[in-house]
Formats: sequence, C-alpha cells, structure tokens
Amino acid sequence: MATKTKVLLHLTADQSVSDAFAHLLQHDFTALLTAAKDAHRNGDIEGVHQARVAVRRMRSILTLFCNAIPRTESRPWGDNLRMIANTLGPARDLDVFIEESLTAVDKTLPLPGGEELRQLAKKHRDRTYAEQVEPLLSSGHYRTFCAQFPAWLQQRAWEQQSLNEKHRQRLSISILHYARNRLDKQQRRVLYSGSQIARDDATALHQLRIECKKLRYATESFRSLFIGLDEFILHLKALQDILGIINDVSVTRHLLDTLLANCSDQSIIIYAGALLGWRLHTTRDLLAHQFDPAWNSFVTAGHPWWNNANLA
Repeated sequence: MATKTKVLLHLTADQSVSDAFAHLLQHDFTALLTAAKDAHRNGDIEGVHQARVAVRRMRSILTLFCNAIPRTESRPWGDNLRMIANTLGPARDLDVFIEESLTAVDKTLPLPGGEELRQLAKKHRDRTYAEQVEPLLSSGHYRTFCAQFPAWLQQRAWEQQSLNEKHRQRLSISILHYARNRLDKQQRRVLYSGSQIARDDATALHQLRIECKKLRYATESFRSLFIGLDEFILHLKALQDILGIINDVSVTRHLLDTLLANCSDQSIIIYAGALLGWRLHTTRDLLAHQFDPAWNSFVTAGHPWWNNANLA
C-alpha cells in the first residue's frame, strides 16, 4: 500500500504569478503520477485517495489563478481533471465507507448484519475498481493527458497566447501580491457562506464546506510565503473536520441506497438503518456542541497574510 507523504510546496516572494502557477501544478501533477501508478498496479486504496487529492488540488490551482491565466488555456485541462476526479470518486467513497464508517461502529452497534454489509460493500468496491478505476488509468485518454500536460507546463503555453494587458500584468507581478488578494477573496466567501447559517440547512452547510475546501487549498499553496498561515490552517481544519463528518452522512445515505437496491437480507437492512441513525445522531451532536466554537475560532483567526512581520 502506498504511504501517505506530505511534501511541502515552497514558493518564494520573488516568483512571478506565472512561475508560481507552473511550480504548483508541476508539484501536484508529479504527485498524481505517483499515486495513480500505485492505484493502477496494486488496486491500492491509498493510491486512489492520493490521486484524487492531487487532481482536486490541480483543479483548485486552475481556479485560484483564473484571474491571471486565460480560460481558453486552462479550461481543457480543467475538463480533463474533472473527468478523472468524477471517475475516481465512487471508488474513494466506497473505500471510506468500508475502512472508516463501518469500522467506527463495529463495537457501537450490537446488531447482526454488520459483517454482511461490509462484504456487500467490498463486492461493490471490487466491481467499481474493475469497471471504473482500472479502465480510466489504462485508457488512451488518460495517457494522452499525462503526455500533453507536462509539455503545456514546460512550454508555458499560457504565456504564448495573444494576451490583453490585464492578463500580461497579472502574470508578471509578484506572487506575494497575488496571493494576498486571492486569500482575501476566498476568506470573504467563507465568511459570507457561514454567517448566520442555519444548522439544519444541509445545502448551506455543503456550500460552506466547499468554500472552506477552496480556502484550505489556497492557504496550503501559499503557506511558504507567510509564517502565520500554519496556525490559521489549524483553525480552518477544525471547522473542515466538522463539516466533513456532516457531509459523510449524505454520502453514506447515497451509498446505502445503492448497496441495498437489490438486497433482501433483513439483518443487513436493519444494520444499515441503525448505522445511518447513529451517523445522524453524531452530526446533530457536532452541530449542537462543536460547530459554533470552531466557527468562532476561525472568524477570530484574522488574515495573517497582511502582516508584514509574517513574511517568510
């Protein structure tokens, strides 16, 4: 099984926006190739997870730099990455359900049917790997993407286009200035999404989770520029952890609908209902007792990227 490694990105304040964009994408593309090789060769669940993380980070970078990189250049790559992420998604959801969701309640639900549900989920996972993950990683489309994307980066194709003055200036300015403005903008989006949010509004909570994830990717991309970002990320991560658990309930409900579509085993059906009920109870407890402290901690964390004393 692939090991989960964290290689920190390192940007410097003297890099241009164009240089930083290429550096960030190259870092995550390399991570994608390594993880996908493990997933393809071994059917490795950690490989699938890390490949999906790398793809999502690459998509976030394309969005993060959308004010500087012409959309005509970035859109085709964004479409390819979306397809890869969507194909890997069901396999990852099943991995999490089997290895985390079911394992978490092994000793909590004293009911028959748990092991049978696990075996049923494993069968679906094996089929998903065989019918989606393996064909994707063996496909000519994926191989073409892997061959052409690094060439696009190396040639800096976005610089070769007939750019208007606005884009040309944004590509040449210091990444420090650009990072501050992008972090500001995404932080405002999080604050707007979370202010006075209703705790029973699943759609609003999901949107807040998405905005938090975008801010997390942005802060991790720019963390080497600002000393104070590590502490800020801790506050953000605490909020994300709660929102992630809440989102898992929705994913679990969808998976159970799929897994039980043709199931007639009453012990499995009853266990699945108990599992979902337990997860709902857990999320209500989180919303009642932990969401507000985490939110307030995030709100008061400020914006350390504007403090010149925090420059790396």
